[in-house]
Amino acid sequence: MTLVAGVDSSTQSCKVVIRDAATGVLVRQGRASHPDGTEVDPQHWWDALQSAVAAAGGLDDVAAISIAGQQHGMVVLDGEGRVIRPALLWNDTRSAQAARDLIGEVGAEAYAERTGVVPVASFTATKLRWLRDAEPANAERVAAVALPHDWLTWRLRGYGPIGATDAPLGPLLDELVTDRSDASGTAYWGAAGYDRELLERALGHDAILPRVLGPADVAGRTQAAALVGPGAGDNAAAALGLDAAPGDVVVSIGTSGTVFAVTEAPVADASGTVAGFADATGNFLPLIATLNAARVLDSTAGLLGVDHEQLGRLALEAEPGASGAVLVPYFEGERTPNLPDATASFSGLTLANTTRPSIARAAVEGLLCGLADGLDAVRGLGVDAERVLLIGGAAQNPAVRAIAAQVFDVPVVVPEPGEYVADGAARQAAWALTGARPAWPVAIDEELAVDTRPLIRQQYAAASARA
Repeated sequence: MTLVAGVDSSTQSCKVVIRDAATGVLVRQGRASHPDGTEVDPQHWWDALQSAVAAAGGLDDVAAISIAGQQHGMVVLDGEGRVIRPALLWNDTRSAQAARDLIGEVGAEAYAERTGVVPVASFTATKLRWLRDAEPANAERVAAVALPHDWLTWRLRGYGPIGATDAPLGPLLDELVTDRSDASGTAYWGAAGYDRELLERALGHDAILPRVLGPADVAGRTQAAALVGPGAGDNAAAALGLDAAPGDVVVSIGTSGTVFAVTEAPVADASGTVAGFADATGNFLPLIATLNAARVLDSTAGLLGVDHEQLGRLALEAEPGASGAVLVPYFEGERTPNLPDATASFSGLTLANTTRPSIARAAVEGLLCGLADGLDAVRGLGVDAERVLLIGGAAQNPAVRAIAAQVFDVPVVVPEPGEYVADGAARQAAWALTGARPAWPVAIDEELAVDTRPLIRQQYAAASARA
């Protein structure tokens, strides 16, 4: 049996899956936590990767590995390969003004045409502009800029800062590599490659950027001689893990909420609502992301003093529309719509509907309505939606599934629980190893027929317009 490994280095944790390259059967897996916060020393990611690999039984018998990681995070390195400051993560909104400044200088339409995206606080370019303005001494030291999966792939291949005992090959910054899916989330890469003028406008000077590999290219080898694939951004890896095809729209409810579709042609949205990302297969991945996702349910469950199972039962006790109670869940600001300074709001409350079931129901509906707005935005650019693939931890809650069927107007399909980002990385590793894209099956847990209740979204639209 030939084994391949896939890694998901996410905001919250590092997951490793080891699968049979021929069949995709899971052989073993491991996990390790990441620290909380919107800025993190990348060393924590490296330590967690090693812990997760150990928990998965090591890599001695693994023929190939690939790493998927959270998109956009800014990892800045000096000339000796040292991390200059903690990485700013995708959900760090301090660069919101930097995004506005860049749009003002370049123009939204020009950004969309050149890179497929319009800057928001999540994207790497805005974080580099923030660094230039807020920490100019650090910005001047930047010799190379990497994304989380780029940096981990580099370290896995034996590169790293001068003096690091686990980096015997030293700080060869030219050995940094990435893939088109992650590069497309920087706001300085487009169909023609890196846009150096946009990089310099953000950072203040040029820098080494990772070489962009193709979907099945080989990045190199680990110190134990395992082949290393190019890696990918987390959403692109999830699409690959689900074997998503045109007509599929993936709705993922994790730390962030995402709605993305696989398309054969690129998408550019000058409004900035939809990011025209690339995927991990050579296609494209138009995407919207929300900052407020599963933690909306965490917060509401805590408010009501219940666990998630009880929260779901309460939500299903209330009628669709929660008797008029509406939660617009901008607890952490919001990325889509681009409202980084917004706060959450409850509206429509009366003595009759201020009940535990209505509040629970309003939380689930508010979460899903924000994602349904994202689906509308993607379809507004000509993307077909034949079904929704609902994934993420929250998708395992029966109330989330049932209410999703009432919010979305296409069939909702729930794949069996899995680590689809890590699975996509494992598929990519197998692809790089064998030269053929794996045809591993994806098991379906439940298929829900369309049960659309227009009132839910009508109430949400009215409430969000006032938010």
